Amino acid sequence: MKPPTFKAPAHHIGVTSRVGTWLGITFGLCFVTGLLSHGVQHDWPWPTRPVDLYRVTQGVHVISGVASIPLLLAKLWSVYPKLFERPLVRNVPHALERGSILVLVAASFFELVTGLFNAAQNYPWSFYFPTAHYAVAYLAIGALLIHIAVKIPVVRRTLEPPSEERTVLSRRAFLRTTALTTGVAIVTTAGVTVPWLRDISVLAWRSPGALPVNRTAKAANIVVPPDWRLKAGPKSYSLEELQAMPQTTVELPIACVEGWSQNATWTGVRVADLVHKGDVRVESLERDGLYRATTLPEAFAQDPLTLLALKLNGEELTPDHGYPCRLIAPNRPGVLQTKWVTSLEVR
Repeated sequence: MKPPTFKAPAHHIGVTSRVGTWLGITFGLCFVTGLLSHGVQHDWPWPTRPVDLYRVTQGVHVISGVASIPLLLAKLWSVYPKLFERPLVRNVPHALERGSILVLVAASFFELVTGLFNAAQNYPWSFYFPTAHYAVAYLAIGALLIHIAVKIPVVRRTLEPPSEERTVLSRRAFLRTTALTTGVAIVTTAGVTVPWLRDISVLAWRSPGALPVNRTAKAANIVVPPDWRLKAGPKSYSLEELQAMPQTTVELPIACVEGWSQNATWTGVRVADLVHKGDVRVESLERDGLYRATTLPEAFAQDPLTLLALKLNGEELTPDHGYPCRLIAPNRPGVLQTKWVTSLEVR
């Protein structure tokens, strides 16, 4: 049986090459910034300055992931007629190429779909998202590099301007539509990271008003004992004693791994005034949860902007924001800004 003929201008190797180039750029940005985010959360060396660096890298990670979705769909649309080519496999190299494409497409869809659900904090699966997302990212980028190595001669050749004017205009229309769709996807979601886009980012998953909360005190089963005291090395402090100490006010963002970020004004005691030099283990009243205890590297613990915060925007912390006190440090992921702190221990 003769396979069907596909004559639409979008089903052209030149279109595939251009969209594929754009997709390679967004995928590359997404992979590199995701790798940085994973490293920051797993004790890789990371600077305290600039204070917005993590906010920028994680924002780029999520925005480039969102941009990759329409680009991936456009690329698949441009090449899907190849599924009907016969024979399905011509030789061993062709089989390996098709196998790598299958891995690339499957891994790409997994990364983008699960990443989008993670940004919305919706987890309709039983596996642990960070581990799976991190592992499959290597599959995706490995398959992508193989695909680029195989196709780069074709890409170079097909990026040259073609001669058929009518066909060229149709292809350009498809490429413009793809670019516009990608731009709309970015603008309608990027307000979670880019403040000046918040009023028009209608699909942003966090309100631009009050500082968002990922995990509430109720969800974390937090009960603050009446005799609560902060343990800091060999000493301990009541809330009243912390409030009586010299207070520092700083403006720092909460930058979450889901991509949203927002500035706030924090007031509290510098961590450096409470503990000696060294890495500091910060423990929460929360009894369960992966981030109930975190490690604050010495560079952060001694930074004058790192606080044990007692107030948020001039008001006493609410339970959902970490009452009686919480950690706030420059250039740290939100999951490491421990709430409901109960002890600081130098390691």
